Amino acid sequence: MKGISSRVTRGLPTESKMNCIDNSGAKIVQLISVLNLGGVARRYPSAGVGDMINVTVRRGTPERRRQVFRAVVVRQKRAYARADGTRVQFEDNACVLVSNERGELIGTDIKGPVSRESAERWPRIAATAKQIV
Repeated sequence: MKGISSRVTRGLPTESKMNCIDNSGAKIVQLISVLNLGGVARRYPSAGVGDMINVTVRRGTPERRRQVFRAVVVRQKRAYARADGTRVQFEDNACVLVSNERGELIGTDIKGPVSRESAERWPRIAATAKQIV
């Protein structure tokens, strides 16, 4: 985890909806929970760029809908600061579905840009992404 900024502002609270930008068959997913999050009492759990989350598919192909998958957040609308002082924000919230805790993708293609933080943390996403911002 060398070189990864751990201070990404968490801009996706639980139950927020986001786009799924791979070709796995899911279009819109809803965040259920954030994995490996050491919570604080009375703090609402939320996810940021590079976090692995549990999602349920709200819109997509019939075999994907109403199922629970793991996903990795690759874009968020909420601005966050990088270590060099620049602030980054995207036009939408987006994730990609993964099959296990190592980050193996379910789909074979990623549409649109992917944040550098998530690409550094998940090598399989970095290999599949066409554009890293």
